[in-house]
Amino acid sequence: MADAANGKADDQQGSNGLIEGVDETFIEGNRRLFAGWAWFFVALLTGGYATFHLFSLNVYPLETWSFRILHIAGALVIGYILYSARDYGDDEVGAPAQTWVQGLSLLLLLPALYALVQSALFWQTFASGQRLIEPVREIWHFGVPLLVATAGGIILSWVDTGRRHHITVADVVLSVCAIAVASYLVIVYDTQLRMSTGTPFAPIGISLAAMAGTALIMELTRRVTGLALVIISGIFLLYVFAGPYLPGFLGYPGLSANRFFSQVYTDAGILGPTTAVSSTYIILFIVFAAFLQASKVGDYFVNFAFAAAGRARGGPAKVAIFASGLMGMINGTSAGNVVSTGSLTIPLMKKVGYSRQSSGAIEAAASTGGQIMPPIMGAGAFIMAEITGIPYTEIALAAIIPAVLYFTAVYFMVDFEAAQLGMRGMRDDELPVLAKMLRQAYLFIPIVILIAALFMGYSVIRAGTLATLAAVVVSWLTPHAMGPRGVGRALRLGGEMSIQIIAVCACAGIIVGVISLTGVGGRFSSLLLGLAEASQLLALVFAMLISILLGMGMPTTAAYAVAASVVAPGLIRLGIDPLTAHFFVFYFAVVSAITPPVALASYAAAGISGGNAMKTSVASFRIGIAAFVVPFMFFYSSALLMEGEWLAVVRAAGTAVVGVYLLAAAVQGWFMAGNARWFVRMVLLLGALALIQGSLYTDLIGIGMASVALILQRFTALPPPTQLK
Repeated sequence: MADAANGKADDQQGSNGLIEGVDETFIEGNRRLFAGWAWFFVALLTGGYATFHLFSLNVYPLETWSFRILHIAGALVIGYILYSARDYGDDEVGAPAQTWVQGLSLLLLLPALYALVQSALFWQTFASGQRLIEPVREIWHFGVPLLVATAGGIILSWVDTGRRHHITVADVVLSVCAIAVASYLVIVYDTQLRMSTGTPFAPIGISLAAMAGTALIMELTRRVTGLALVIISGIFLLYVFAGPYLPGFLGYPGLSANRFFSQVYTDAGILGPTTAVSSTYIILFIVFAAFLQASKVGDYFVNFAFAAAGRARGGPAKVAIFASGLMGMINGTSAGNVVSTGSLTIPLMKKVGYSRQSSGAIEAAASTGGQIMPPIMGAGAFIMAEITGIPYTEIALAAIIPAVLYFTAVYFMVDFEAAQLGMRGMRDDELPVLAKMLRQAYLFIPIVILIAALFMGYSVIRAGTLATLAAVVVSWLTPHAMGPRGVGRALRLGGEMSIQIIAVCACAGIIVGVISLTGVGGRFSSLLLGLAEASQLLALVFAMLISILLGMGMPTTAAYAVAASVVAPGLIRLGIDPLTAHFFVFYFAVVSAITPPVALASYAAAGISGGNAMKTSVASFRIGIAAFVVPFMFFYSSALLMEGEWLAVVRAAGTAVVGVYLLAAAVQGWFMAGNARWFVRMVLLLGALALIQGSLYTDLIGIGMASVALILQRFTALPPPTQLK
């Protein structure tokens, strides 16, 4: 994969130094590749799915629960069409489906279709004035056929993936089951029976449909993101029924399967905050990103970063910081950002002298930082606003200084390593011309319009829609002008790109449902309160570890949603401001992507760089060390979240920048143009920690320690290396 990445980088960088192809879509190993009429059908399906959301959000709003159910159902149908149960690897064709598997799958199609027909008959029954369906009919004519088809379809899809350009019958079965689940739930909830969920009066069909829907969501999540989130969801589901037998604070009275599943597919779980955000803000901004991609604005972002920072020592690494920050805030996933920008920046970093581990680690740390970069923050800002009720604009403003501190620290880490190794920057003939890039600065207009509209008081949906329209208009000023065909391609890309994050949000909703219905979040809060009685710092460290543990192996959105449900309420009960508490868990959920031993962003970068995955994750942890410190900084100094008088905010921001500089110098062992000896590094570290505390006295101590380190370094520094050619 590393050789392929090097080749791709050479192809992307033309003789004029311009970078092309950054916006190309990454094809997963289990992604089906359609052609001809099959491709046209899937394009209509994905483009129609994106259009449905834009129309519903801006023109004709649907009833909330029905909209969210259809949102999930559409993602399931498209997901099972696009993604097979197993990887094809490098095989562009795939093996033909085995006859016996096709035969069994065709048999399973019968109960799936039967359940779908029954849901239509239920609608007729309700339309005639009847308010309830006989339990026997719901169980044997709908629930059992649906569960049999769902379980059988999942198992058979594991056995045989079939040809890469064909969808297997087993996946058709699963798509039909997804439609049957949605049809039943929309019909039942539309008859005011939603009020009965969680009670003995709830129709048994709701529980049976929820069981099938939960299984379909977990299987699609496995296909698009791997096993990590599915395993965690499975553990939480097991807890629902094992809780009464567990000791200590984990124990609770228990829930019956009927009561739990009748509630989990409501706004207490799957249809709750995570799906509320994925069905509105997330898909809107994914479509926005698709329009930017279709108009080649992503190429411009990267070229602008190269023109601005490529000449500095270790230039490609600094380009990675800027480009990944710009792309990552829209991308919504750290690992996905690594794949899109890292395929270019990692080979170039290796070319100027960075090791395989360092080049991969720098890209992983920078891509992860994109998730904390306002105004979009990889959709994290919108989920935080949904959960906390804090206005989005307040969250985006609060995120500015922490994000600046993180990227400043990563920049210092990268710069110090380049200085230690004597690296050069890139030559002029290897770079785009900055003057030309500045003349094309109008390509930033969609982002500017987005930010301006948000702070002018427009709703997030209206601002995102205006920015999307602006991307179309701006494209008319470029060689990539978007006409009807270009708009159609962007809508298709938006529909395809949204599937992964929608599946993740729905699966995270299962976990949120377990937490809310079992009360385990409250018991965890009590545990944090107990720890805080001994030491508030100890309680914060424990909250940090749990947030990282819950986020390991999961995409950013799901990681934060779960941590916000489990950890944040406990921090708020400690007396911590809700905004600070949620930012605290958000940061640690994000950096789980670069935290060993399960670091998705680092592993993705290692696959491109050819470096050892574990060594790359350790290196990315070191480079992104500021992200593990910044949350404690804004806990001790809320001015870093723009809270307080402006003089206090300026002082806190200034001393924090000095603090992360000292921290980077201590970690890298480079200070004031020379290698620092161990005792200088210790003084630097102590000074950094003092500045992190944030009070006036500790700031003075930190500055004093920095002065001591400067004097020591002047007399003991080791000479810098000779510059690499």
